[in-house]
Amino acid sequence: MKRLLLVLMLVLTTSLPTLASAHALDPAYLDLVSLNQDRWRVTWRVPNVSGRPMPLEARLPDACSYETPPPPDFDGRAWTTGWVARCPGGLASGVIEIAGLDRTNTDALVRYELTPGETQVHRLTASETAFSVPEEAGVVGILSSYIALGVTHILEGIDHLLFVFALLLLIRQRTRLLWAITAFTAAHSITLVAASLGWLRVPPPPVEAVIALSIVFLAYELSLPAEARDPFATRFPWLVSFAFGLIHGLGFAGALREIGLPDGDIPLALFAFNVGVELGQVMFIAFVLMVGVAARHLYPGIRQWAAGMTRGASYAIGGLSAFWVIERVAAF
Repeated sequence: MKRLLLVLMLVLTTSLPTLASAHALDPAYLDLVSLNQDRWRVTWRVPNVSGRPMPLEARLPDACSYETPPPPDFDGRAWTTGWVARCPGGLASGVIEIAGLDRTNTDALVRYELTPGETQVHRLTASETAFSVPEEAGVVGILSSYIALGVTHILEGIDHLLFVFALLLLIRQRTRLLWAITAFTAAHSITLVAASLGWLRVPPPPVEAVIALSIVFLAYELSLPAEARDPFATRFPWLVSFAFGLIHGLGFAGALREIGLPDGDIPLALFAFNVGVELGQVMFIAFVLMVGVAARHLYPGIRQWAAGMTRGASYAIGGLSAFWVIERVAAF
């Protein structure tokens, strides 16, 4: 068992640089800001792949004309370029396509304005690389787009999932676990709404560092025997998860600010994004619990290894999250 834990730690340590860039697989991003009736300022951002832009091309409606865009600049995370397009008659009913998206594993977010100040968002995937711009997004369009964005964000946010996973390992009583997860959900919903609406403003770098630090705290508690753990965290795990949930909500809000909200339907988009985050979280929890149940049925003797496996997981989680803390503080 000790050899198994040693191998696990070695694998995780050598893969730290890969896992630490959990958010590196960002979606491509196309932003069209209306300047007047027939001119749009276009910003095109694509992920970095081995030091080069991902081979994607943004194609605007056929009626649009523009000069060849300048070469993209690398900002340390992605490649960005911009230009001004002239689209007589507007964008409505035109087709926007991200060529090459079907050969990738990423998504593309298209944020556009039909008229100045009226923002809409559409998500394209490998199975849907183009869409016809509707005259109005409508309730169904906003719900489907922002729910999908919420699910995608939580499932690609390894730091958020690692926090939830540590909670699952730390709290074994089902009732207390339910209350802890509920408190975490309520807390990050509060700060997500407050920060997205501009009621609460906190710089993103410290938020990301504290999110990593919250995982370090749970990993440390996991590494201790049950009788040596913090009595406050043991008796009131829902309060601890609520406090950290407030910080994680600020992280969700940062992602949502980058995507943008449709000006005419901000409450609906916020609700849909939050629902998507919760759906993704529930999917992850259900998956972890099913794997646990299957493991106990297939290998009944695994129960006697539970303590050692939990401690090994705590070291792996703590090492990875500590790496994130150092990396994110250094980025200040």
